[in-house]
Amino acid sequence: MKKIVTLLLAVAMLLTLVACGNGSKDTTANGEETTASQAVESKDPLTVLQTVWASYGDDEKFAVAGGDMSEENSKMDEPGVFSLENKEELDATLGLSAEAAEKVDSAASLVHMMNANTFTCGAFKVKNADDVASLAEQLKDNILKRQWMCGFPDKLVVASVDDVVLAFFGKNDNIDTFKAKLTAAYASAEVISESPIE
Repeated sequence: MKKIVTLLLAVAMLLTLVACGNGSKDTTANGEETTASQAVESKDPLTVLQTVWASYGDDEKFAVAGGDMSEENSKMDEPGVFSLENKEELDATLGLSAEAAEKVDSAASLVHMMNANTFTCGAFKVKNADDVASLAEQLKDNILKRQWMCGFPDKLVVASVDDVVLAFFGKNDNIDTFKAKLTAAYASAEVISESPIE
């Protein structure tokens, strides 16, 4: 009887170990297995902003809005999709010039609700991964040459997560926190440039 109980316990333990081992695996849409240590990073601008914003604690968050001014895309308290159709709005709000917009196939935004100069972030997916550096430079040049109203932002950071380029400007503490959250959320995040705004 003791041998049977011992054998049953050993089988139960083995099944538990097998089940635990399989629990950390997942499959992708094409059937490839991934483990928990293989983080899948999205290349969608909206998802990048949502991931970073979700990593903020309640005491770190501030009043934000996302997306463009359309009823469909405008969001409160979260990032939103920003249409590429209105080039003037893209430039005025996010600093993406009409010329630079030709390199982009989707965009999203997260903006401080009270004062955009306190925090504004635009995220843009490039059509061609080879355009990341040139888009980053165009965003930097266009934003730094702006005529600011309602106070100056302190700093501009341009970063990338794979083929998503982010340009965010505002007060130092807001920008430093967002940069830290971005680089913590995405192993492939890279700060391309960091410039004071004068």
